[in-house]
Amino acid sequence: MESLPVKPADITRAAATIGGSVVVTACSESRTLGEICGCHIWLKFENLQFTSSFKERGALNRLGALSAEERQHGVIAMSAGNHAQGVAYHAQRLGIPATIVMPVGTPMVKIENTRRHGAAVIISGQTVEEAGAIAEAHGRAHGMTLIHPYDDPLIIAGQGTIALEMLQAVPALDMLVVPIGGGGLISGMAVAAKAVKPELSIIGVEAALYPSMYNVIKHAHLPMRGDTLAEGIAVKSPGKIASGIIRTMVDDIILVNEMQIERAVAALINIEKTIVEGAGAAGLAAVQAKPALFAGRNVGLVLTGGNIDTRLIASVLTRELAREGRLTQLSLDIVDRPGQLAAVAALLAEAGANIIEVSHQRTFSDLPAKATLLQLVIETRDRAHLDDVLTKLNAAGLEARCD
Repeated sequence: MESLPVKPADITRAAATIGGSVVVTACSESRTLGEICGCHIWLKFENLQFTSSFKERGALNRLGALSAEERQHGVIAMSAGNHAQGVAYHAQRLGIPATIVMPVGTPMVKIENTRRHGAAVIISGQTVEEAGAIAEAHGRAHGMTLIHPYDDPLIIAGQGTIALEMLQAVPALDMLVVPIGGGGLISGMAVAAKAVKPELSIIGVEAALYPSMYNVIKHAHLPMRGDTLAEGIAVKSPGKIASGIIRTMVDDIILVNEMQIERAVAALINIEKTIVEGAGAAGLAAVQAKPALFAGRNVGLVLTGGNIDTRLIASVLTRELAREGRLTQLSLDIVDRPGQLAAVAALLAEAGANIIEVSHQRTFSDLPAKATLLQLVIETRDRAHLDDVLTKLNAAGLEARCD
């Protein structure tokens, strides 16, 4: 460990630097999630930081190391949102001018929150990497110090303080599951955790659409593309410093797909009543995807952030209702004459289903002219109830199709 670019003593110093200025968030057991997943799960609620993300830990540690001259000239950072807010908030608190370059497509909630913290925001670049190149050029031209989101020993040390808090709160933890974007969080946590408890396992999690660190560590060539719910960890070029630490200290990296991330976000809302963005739910997604790996273990998950658009929350929850059979779109071919809709509604009411939406389609259909396509969105208790509703419709001569 002494050969690593970030050492346990660096993380201890970081804890002293940020102490009193960031929240020591709760690390609480989720008995319900543990029962569902077949292990013991503790959640570290970093989504309850002032900026709703762990990122302010590393940002504050890095800002605290600036010289008086560097503070005067200001700082610049590139970020898809959470690092931006962490830098902006603590720079404003310390009286340091801050400029943030955010890539096109960054969720509006993150852009507005960054501006609210007093930073100048530049929307430019299609990816975090492109935004980074723009930030470096702008910073050089204006004499600003670049605050990198993950490839900086001081940033890594700041993020590692989470592991110290988790193990102090729950010494029995024997596994940490940590999202990976650029790698700053997991590398800092791995150094801190294994210094305290060398036998502890560290598992990284990446979105399957952006397996950048997985490719580096496992010498793979999986493609990176597309829009992911976990945009906070959608990084194409992981940190070089972090990569070296991860190669030495992290036991494995798991990839999770979009449906698994969505279901984890929905589970945290429905069970823990806490709002977590896609990247922040990646750890739970991994546990749900590979229960055998975690069976019987004392697992610590970091809910890394809660900055997610309300529109996305609504979409995630509605899609989960559909997967559970609680919200379904049905299509029925019916005769186009008075009373048919009432008859269908009566059958659904008798079956205990609730009608949410109704649509008749007479024109754009290949049905006969005296027929119509009836489309319904119905609400049921669960999939078994949905199956019962379909059975009763079919028994009445109404062939219902789930769209």
